[in-house]
Amino acid sequence: MSLSATLKGHLVMMIAYVLPILMRIVLDTNIIVGALLREDGAARNVLRLCLSRKVTPLIGTSLFLEMEGVLGRDDIFEAGSLSKSERRELFAAFLSVAEWIKIYYTWRPNLGDESDNHIVELAVAGGAHVIVTQNLRDFGRAELSFPHLSVMDCRQFLQSWRVS
Repeated sequence: MSLSATLKGHLVMMIAYVLPILMRIVLDTNIIVGALLREDGAARNVLRLCLSRKVTPLIGTSLFLEMEGVLGRDDIFEAGSLSKSERRELFAAFLSVAEWIKIYYTWRPNLGDESDNHIVELAVAGGAHVIVTQNLRDFGRAELSFPHLSVMDCRQFLQSWRVS
């Protein structure tokens, strides 16, 4: 093995050792909506953690399409202070810090709300530590559980993040 290859190997190991491992999370669409509607809420603080790269949000095709559709609906954001173009800009910023995950296997955890299954599948495929949602009831009734994965609301997540 050449000296340069050995040095490159050591450099890669040193970088991996020095870089912190960021918590990987999946944000339910209701967190994004809450963050845009309430300037002083816990959802806004979770979104700030993502945008400041203190945690790694995960995104996949289904969640992307769901968020894009909801963020384009003016009726939801009538009480909010952001225009449609500002919401698009914020979504683009969120996507710039998110890690895109391809889902190759669907687990079908059979949540109370079938349309939320894709969030669990994304979390499992991406090795997420936490799903952050305001919909704890439906996520708590899954027929299939994943011991490494926690489901928390914004306040619970912020508390656990501060402790870790």
